[in-house]
Amino acid sequence: MRILMLTPYLPYPPSSGGQVRSYNLIKNLAKDHQITLFSLIKNEEERKYISELEKYCQKVQVFNRPARPWTLKNILRTGFSLYPFLVIRNLSEKEKRAIREELTKERYDLIHAECFYVMPHIPETKIPILLVDQTIEFQVYQHFVRNTSKFWLKPLMYIDTLKIKYWELYFWKRASVVVAVSDADRKKMLDLVRDLTVKVVPNGAGEDLMQVWNQRRPEKEPIIFFQANFSWLQNIEAARHLAKEVFPLVQKKMTNARCWIVGQSAKEKIGSLKTSKIEVIDLNSEDIEGVIEAYRRATVFVAPLEGPGGTRLKILGAMAAGVPVVSSKIGIEGIEARDGEEALVVKDWQEMAEKVILLLQDRTLYQKIVRQARKLVEEKYSYKAIARQLSKIYQEVSGGRS
Repeated sequence: MRILMLTPYLPYPPSSGGQVRSYNLIKNLAKDHQITLFSLIKNEEERKYISELEKYCQKVQVFNRPARPWTLKNILRTGFSLYPFLVIRNLSEKEKRAIREELTKERYDLIHAECFYVMPHIPETKIPILLVDQTIEFQVYQHFVRNTSKFWLKPLMYIDTLKIKYWELYFWKRASVVVAVSDADRKKMLDLVRDLTVKVVPNGAGEDLMQVWNQRRPEKEPIIFFQANFSWLQNIEAARHLAKEVFPLVQKKMTNARCWIVGQSAKEKIGSLKTSKIEVIDLNSEDIEGVIEAYRRATVFVAPLEGPGGTRLKILGAMAAGVPVVSSKIGIEGIEARDGEEALVVKDWQEMAEKVILLLQDRTLYQKIVRQARKLVEEKYSYKAIARQLSKIYQEVSGGRS
């Protein structure tokens, strides 16, 4: 089949969750389909990665969006637009024109849109559209607005969140089929739009972290670890919970423990959390080896997530790499992990600290969680298997055209 795929980021290097997903899917889907990729980039430096994607794609085109979202132009455009800020910051008039021209000149069997906020680029068309929503975006922003201390901004934030909800549901209904990354998200979508056609295609663990399993060399002192892209609100919130609520409780019992908070934009967004025992490790967007090294050397992955967010690739990555996971119920949502088998799941920060200490003290439990989690990832969250699921949906949506 000929697929036109749209992503709001270039899927290389695979150093953040969305990039990991898109890159690994493209690699596997390319075995059976011809893919043309249209992506947004933040700066001209990213163009050097196009050749990596051309190994699997028939054609790759990129379009510029602002490197930083909070530009005066974006704010003004949002104020005078029906679209929310999330759409405006990812909107490219050049991409809209290019897609219109592409669909006029070339024949495609399916359009694959990754995230609802790329949908405004697609003109009216009879070509089936498959929309993947990696998370229910309006719920993420709703959670942030409810919990923000910036009360003077709340009215504007609420208005923008309502706009996100309106357009997210609008584009779900416009798509031929919507793909959720977990059954929990599928159920929420159907509660919001009753007659929606929703399929589930989970996230997976990238090949790089699958290979860490045989390369593990944990530090002698226990490392409590959280890795994420800190451009996302729910990851900033989780890092603060780890540094302020969870790690101090662990430290009381285990004075030699240290904490690593690792990821993109870490210094800018959460640099203030750094202490003598808490290290904030900033990675640039292309530092795949930095991500791998953190998983290779850490002892326990802790996910004190409260905000909704699809399926967490960071948690699947830890399971693949052999780092046992202690997570909140929200954090593990969408992953078929059982408490006490593939992960330890907690209800509050006190229990999270207790479970971290338990893992560090009970070697038998530690090894059991590691083995069971790896088995789960191999059976249900490999991208080869996930790509087969998605390919089957391609055939169903396109009516079997090829």
